[in-house]
Amino acid sequence: MSTEDRDILYPGTARPPTRTARIAWEGNLEGGSGQVTLESSRVATHPVSYYERTAQDAGGTTSPEELLAAAHTASYVMALSAVVAQAGGTPENLDVSEDVSLAPDPAGGFRLAGLTLTVRGRVAGLDADGFAEAARRAVDTDPFGKALTGVQITVHAELEP
Repeated sequence: MSTEDRDILYPGTARPPTRTARIAWEGNLEGGSGQVTLESSRVATHPVSYYERTAQDAGGTTSPEELLAAAHTASYVMALSAVVAQAGGTPENLDVSEDVSLAPDPAGGFRLAGLTLTVRGRVAGLDADGFAEAARRAVDTDPFGKALTGVQITVHAELEP
């Protein structure tokens, strides 16, 4: 890694940034609940519970899957913006949403059944095929995409006029 690259990734330091989240949980799995706090930024604390995690209606409670979707989309859109530029495009507007599905695991417990990214963008310099290819390639350059290699990630990309 060049000094210039390190300065972009780690401004003013050679140490990689570390971010922290914390959860305080009370009770057993089925009846318990907790509060997950974004410690590093101090911007939010969210309630979590197993009951709402497995219900169709989250009832104002977040889940690990929703937090993963939030983290992954934030990281992915940064990677996408870089990949679009490398392909010769200029991102004007990118909108990314993600659905994360939880399913029973035949080996026991649960597993992530799949992630579906829906990507819409207004991008100068790329046609629809070029944008779709950049959207797919961004999964492989994104740190979360790399970490989630054991999960099927589907990308639906649409270039807006």
